[in-house]
Amino acid sequence: MTPSPVNATSSPFSSSSTLLLNTVTTVDDEGYEYQIRFNDFYAYRYLVASAVVGIAFTLIQSAFDIFKVSTGNRPGGAGFYLLDFYADKVTSYLLATGAAAGFGLSVDLNRALGNDSSSLTDFLNKGIVAASIFLVGFVFSAVSSVFSS
Repeated sequence: MTPSPVNATSSPFSSSSTLLLNTVTTVDDEGYEYQIRFNDFYAYRYLVASAVVGIAFTLIQSAFDIFKVSTGNRPGGAGFYLLDFYADKVTSYLLATGAAAGFGLSVDLNRALGNDSSSLTDFLNKGIVAASIFLVGFVFSAVSSVFSS
């Protein structure tokens, strides 16, 4: 078998970094000022956690592929192919569920808020962009997983 190509999880990781940096300060009807960050929502936390797991898996897989290319031997022998196959699938679907969680939360909160708060709408739109890039990362990761198996 040829070495598997590097998964497309670095793009979702960079999109999640924009989500990490996304903080909005807003004022409610009574005049109280408060900040909203990504970690105030569990779905966004899951989105970022799935990015971290995806990039960690990609780095480990890349190291194994570099070792195989340079030495001609695969670490772990033939049994490692099965582990690699299933790890690709799990990572791909972890990206998909992260995208679904972030996209679902962003769209639902956007609908609930309507056009009331432009700063919150901007915050949620950045979440939609990050989740959409995650979905693209899932597609490329799944295709890469099929072709490398």
